Amino acid sequence: MITLALSKGRIFDETLPLLKAAGIEVLDDPDQTRKLILATNQPEVRVVLVRATDVPTYVQYGGADLGITGLDTLIEHGSDGLYQPLDLQIAKCRVSVAVREGYDYAAAVRQGARLRVATKYVAIAREFFAAKGVHVDLIKLYGSMELAPLTGLADAIVDLVSTGNTLKANHLVEVERIMDISSRLVVNQAALKLKREPIRKIIDAFGKALGQP
Repeated sequence: MITLALSKGRIFDETLPLLKAAGIEVLDDPDQTRKLILATNQPEVRVVLVRATDVPTYVQYGGADLGITGLDTLIEHGSDGLYQPLDLQIAKCRVSVAVREGYDYAAAVRQGARLRVATKYVAIAREFFAAKGVHVDLIKLYGSMELAPLTGLADAIVDLVSTGNTLKANHLVEVERIMDISSRLVVNQAALKLKREPIRKIIDAFGKALGQP
């Protein structure tokens, strides 16, 4: 049995065409079922639905043989023991710094102010500001990041940005782009040895669908 860990939402939806290219079709719609283990048209392949942040953990410890997760999650989790054969170029977005409208971020940085930054991407934010020589106090939040500058909890946020519409709706502006993000295929290294042929078949089919040799 080959187990693929996916998170519901954009990654799941954008993975379906890649799975189809590998001859795999998920038989259940995750939005229409409460099941967390989904069968496919291939009896030896199943999909498990987990939180996006848990995908690397499931793969690392063998709860899944393969998984698809964002680069942001991999950086925060750490990629020890994970083989990353493909950048799938799906679920694209970026990690950016944003502040409330009217806040002079450039002046604060230039004057060496110590900034309070709210984020759930602590590792990414720490490395980014350290490389710039900017002193920050990082405040870890798990949701509603946009509220932090509006309530005075933080001067800035570091968060994923796709269209920028959520920032605009909450009167925030993007002031620095830290990195571009897309989703990666990750594979458990022990599973790759034990189930080499079926896993390699999926990797090759994904690569072919992406136009890679």
